Amino acid sequence: MTLLAELKRRNVIRMAGLYLVGAWLVVQVAATLLPVFEAPGWVMRVLVGLLAMGFVCALVFSWVFELTPEGLKRDAEVPAATSIAPQTARRMDRMIIVVLLLALGYFAVDKFVLAPGRNVDTSTAAPATAASVAPTTVDTKSIAVLAFANMSADPDNEYFSDGVAEEILNALAKIDDLKVAGRTSSFYFKGRNESLAAIGSMLGVAHVLEGSVRKQGDRLRISAKLLRVSDGVEMWSDTFDGTDADIFALQESIAQQVTSELKVALNAGQQGRLVDSGTANPEAYSLYLRATDIFNRRAAAELADAIRQTEQAVALDPGFARAYSRMAALHALTPEYLGSDFDASMDAARKLARRALKLQPALAEPHAVLGYVAHLQKRFVSARTEFAQALAIDPADPLANFWFAVTLVAGGYLEAGLAQVDRTLAIDPLLPNALHHRGRMMEWMGDLDGARRLLERARSVGARNIELPLGIVSQRQGRMDDARAEMSAGIQFFSAGLPEDTGAILADGILGDPTARAAALARMQSILDAKPTVVAGIVPWALITLGEPEEGLRVVATYPTSSNIWHAALWSPRGMAARASPAFPDFARKVGFAELWDQYGPPDLCRKGANGDYRCE
Repeated sequence: MTLLAELKRRNVIRMAGLYLVGAWLVVQVAATLLPVFEAPGWVMRVLVGLLAMGFVCALVFSWVFELTPEGLKRDAEVPAATSIAPQTARRMDRMIIVVLLLALGYFAVDKFVLAPGRNVDTSTAAPATAASVAPTTVDTKSIAVLAFANMSADPDNEYFSDGVAEEILNALAKIDDLKVAGRTSSFYFKGRNESLAAIGSMLGVAHVLEGSVRKQGDRLRISAKLLRVSDGVEMWSDTFDGTDADIFALQESIAQQVTSELKVALNAGQQGRLVDSGTANPEAYSLYLRATDIFNRRAAAELADAIRQTEQAVALDPGFARAYSRMAALHALTPEYLGSDFDASMDAARKLARRALKLQPALAEPHAVLGYVAHLQKRFVSARTEFAQALAIDPADPLANFWFAVTLVAGGYLEAGLAQVDRTLAIDPLLPNALHHRGRMMEWMGDLDGARRLLERARSVGARNIELPLGIVSQRQGRMDDARAEMSAGIQFFSAGLPEDTGAILADGILGDPTARAAALARMQSILDAKPTVVAGIVPWALITLGEPEEGLRVVATYPTSSNIWHAALWSPRGMAARASPAFPDFARKVGFAELWDQYGPPDLCRKGANGDYRCE
C-alpha cells in the first residue's frame, strides 16, 4: 500500500483539513475578541504557535488511533477488512462540513455586519495614523509653511526669520477653506535635507511655502515661493524689499499671494487683511518674536529672559495684547520648568491673560492659558469652560487642543482625552508633547511596541520629557537596565527644586528590592517633612507607583502641585489601588473631581453611588 493510500485509510488527510479549517476559525475569532479585552500582542503570537504545534500532534494522533463504534482504538487493533474506516470517514466528512459552515457564517457576519462599523471614519482615534501615516487622499487646498531660512550675516536673527514664517502660517490657518499643517510639524524640517515629496507625504499637504529672510540693519529682503508637492512645480515666487517698519505689509503680501494662487475663499473681513501682528511697533514686535522663540522651544534656562522681553514689548506698546498673552503663557510654565513660586506665577498668568482679553477679546491663547492655570490649580470645571472658549475662537489652535486633552485625561475622561490628543495630532502631526501623551496612553492600553515607537518618535522631534513613560515601557518589556536609566532621567526631569539624586533613588525604589523601596519612601517623606508650600507633581506620582496610594492621594489633596504628572499614575494601570482606595471618594471631592463629574458625567473608570460618592475601578 502506498503512503498516500495509507494516509487516506487512516484519515490523516481528512484530519489535516478539519484541523486547518478549525484553526483558521479560532484565529479569526481571536483577532476580533482579543482587542476588545486589550490583550497584548504576544497573546496572538502564542495562540498561533500553539495551534501550529497542535497541527503536528493532530496528524500523529490520527495516524496512531482510529475512531470506531466501540470507541478510540489504536490503528493496529482495528481489522483492516472491517467497515469501520468508511464509517469514521463519513463522521469526519460531516465534521468538516459543520466547521466549514461555521467558518462561512463567521466570514459573512464579519464582512457584512462587523466590518462596516470598523470602517467608519476613525481619523480622530487612530493611534498610529495620526502620528506616522500619511493620509491616503490629500486635500488640494492644503499647505505647510516651512521655517524661512536666515540669510542674514548675524545668526542670532534666526528667531526673526522663524517669526516671519510663523506669522504667515498663523494667518493662513485662520482661513476655513485652507488646511494648514501646524507650526511644530512644519518647522521640524528646518535644516533637514528632506525631499518635497517626503514633506508632503508626512504632513499630508498638497503645497509647501518656503522662503528666506535677509536682515541688515533695518533693511529687509524676504523671498518666498509656493511649490506643488505632486510634481515639484513652482507655482509662484517673489522677493519683497523694505525696512523693519514694512515687515507687517510684507507678510500680508505673501499671505494674500498664497491665497490667490490656491484659490481659497477668504472668511468675512479677511479680504482686507490676513496678518494681524497685534502691534505697529517693529521693536516691540521683534521682542515678541524673541520671546515666542523661547516659548516654542520650552528652553527652561531662557524663560526668565523671555518674560523680560515681553515686558519690554508691552512697555513700548501698552496695547500689544498678544505680548501680554504670551507673557501669561510663560508665567504658567515657570513652576514646572524653573521651580518658581506657584501661587505668584499663577496669579501673574491669570492677570496677564485677562489684560490681553480686555485689549483683544477675540484672542484664543489667553483663554487657553486661563484653562491651563485652572487645571494646575485643580479648578477643573473652570478649566473646561476656558478651553471651550479658546477652541470656539480658534478650533485649530494646537496649544489649546493639547492642553484641553491633558485636562480631559487628568479628570479621568480617558476616551475623550485620547480622541482630543488625536485631534491635536491631526492639526500638528509632529507636536512632541502630543506624541508623548499618545505614546503614554498606548502603554496604559497594553500596546507596548506601539508606545515605544511613538515615544521614540516624540524624542526624535524634540520631546525631552519622554524618558519616564519610556522607562515604564522598558520595565514591562523586561529591559531592566534600560528601564532604570530612563526612569531615573525621566523622574529627574519632573523634579525641579528637588535634590539631584531624586531620580536615581526613586527609580531604584520602583525597580529594586524592599531596601531600595524604603529609601525611596524615606526621600519622599523628607521632602514632605520640609513642609513645602508647593509639592513637585512627581512626589504623589512616586507614592502611588511605590504602593502608597493613600499617601499619594493625601498629598494631591493637600498641596498645590507644580505639574499634574500625578494623573499619569492615578489613571494608569498602576493607579488601580489608589482608585479603589476607601480614601478615594473624599479625595475626589477635595480636589474638585466630584464637582467636575457631577457637571459632565462620571469618567470612564468610575460610577456614582446612591450616596453621591464616586467609586472607581
